[in-house]
Amino acid sequence: MIEFKSFNKLTEYSYDTADYELLDRFPNPNNSNGSVSIISPEFTMLCPVSGQPDFATIRVNYIPRKWCLEAKSWKLYLISYRQYGISYESCVKKIMNDLVKLLDPEYLHVKAEFAPRGGISFHPELYYGEKPQKT
Repeated sequence: MIEFKSFNKLTEYSYDTADYELLDRFPNPNNSNGSVSIISPEFTMLCPVSGQPDFATIRVNYIPRKWCLEAKSWKLYLISYRQYGISYESCVKKIMNDLVKLLDPEYLHVKAEFAPRGGISFHPELYYGEKPQKT
């Protein structure tokens, strides 16, 4: 556990579990049909079988209702996976479920583009809600 004091708030960093409690949100300032895209190219986690690190780019696209994802909390949340053993597919499912729980978005797409291991790349993705058609 590493502690970091930022102004008047103590932030505790835990690297052995994927911690939903690190996520935070703020009210959607737009109240429109716009979308938010997030690309996180330095995601790491552990293979639950071998214990070897896996590296991925996490791509999130969502259409907010009332809430938007706070950037620092997203970074801390992703870092919390660093020493966590989880399969590719379970990882994407957990991220999807955590973001749906936090944001209650109209639409959400989560895709993980894992770096090749043994010459094979995995890119699991999940969708929540129905993406509006462009007019």
